Amino acid sequence: MHVPPLPRPTGGRFFEAYTRGLTTADLERLFTRDAPEAYRFFSRNVDFDELKNRPWHLRMLGRARMLFLAFTLKLTPARRVLYASALVASLIGLIELFQSFHLFLIPHPAFAPGTLWLLTGFLLVNLLVLLEVADRLSLKNDLEIAREIQQAMLPRAEFRALGVEAFGMTRPANTVGGDFYDILPLADGRVLLALGDVAGKGSPAALLMALLLAMMRTLVDEGLEDADLVARLNAQIVKHAPRSRFVTLFIATFDPRTGSLVYVNAGQNPPLLRRTDGMALGMFENATYSAGRVELAAGDVLVMYSDGITEAEDSLERPFDEAGVQGVVDGRDWASAKELGWAMFAAVETHRQERRLLDDLTVLVARRLPPLPVVPVAPLAG
Repeated sequence: MHVPPLPRPTGGRFFEAYTRGLTTADLERLFTRDAPEAYRFFSRNVDFDELKNRPWHLRMLGRARMLFLAFTLKLTPARRVLYASALVASLIGLIELFQSFHLFLIPHPAFAPGTLWLLTGFLLVNLLVLLEVADRLSLKNDLEIAREIQQAMLPRAEFRALGVEAFGMTRPANTVGGDFYDILPLADGRVLLALGDVAGKGSPAALLMALLLAMMRTLVDEGLEDADLVARLNAQIVKHAPRSRFVTLFIATFDPRTGSLVYVNAGQNPPLLRRTDGMALGMFENATYSAGRVELAAGDVLVMYSDGITEAEDSLERPFDEAGVQGVVDGRDWASAKELGWAMFAAVETHRQERRLLDDLTVLVARRLPPLPVVPVAPLAG
């Protein structure tokens, strides 16, 4: 069956499609609001006071030089060189198009026909670049603030209590990420440990991560734990999160007095448990929402990690994998949970060799400490 080709759009249809949604207010706003805002953005940290006593033409040149530096220094060094090369090439082309000075009432340079159009296009493209860079840098500043808020929500210092120590750290693949961890001491002396991963990266995952962390802490305050806690969290995520988003979670309640660890693994990577008398073992493969139990002896170490750790690739696209995690855990006798956490991140950084992260990196390490020695107290002499 012969299918006739689709008709090509005419010039009028193309123009109509290209300018759809454009209004005169948009064009007016481009020069009356957007351009001045971009100017204020790049000039906010520029000190023009040193130019006050100079002649007006030197003041203009000085302001242009300062604004040029304020703009270009916000680019990466490689892009800065590329931009400077484009300016030099344009200047060389302009010089080659120069013909002579025409002397009328006011002297002015004369160029080859079409130079004015070329120069106008060059200036408009530079204005567009200036506006886009200002928008992107403003967004980046907002994301940096969001990153600080996100990091402030997570435990940053090493947690240490009688019979247990724990330490967590995370590094997003982008400015903000969807991984999280938490260490919550409970009123009865137990400690809740949690590590989760929101599907995706960036701002959407970060927003859902913050929501989930707040909901989890609220439900823990209400006395929920283990399978009941995960079930309630699931109900809230289904209710409030988009259908395209899901969360994996490992959550455990550890009693340092008895060594009992009650856990629920809701689709998260199985943590490693390193026994004091042997190698690290993969455990915790229970089905979602069913609680399991394991006993930790003094010196046993529990290592929880997100899939960003195992999926980090080197220059040959080989993942760090579970073998890399186990190699770090079994590599030596670690002096503290914090030391092991930093060593895990260092091993991933060495493996990936500056290759871009595919996903957020998160690790949470907990260790049962030996009980304090009982020191006999001699009675005081009467």
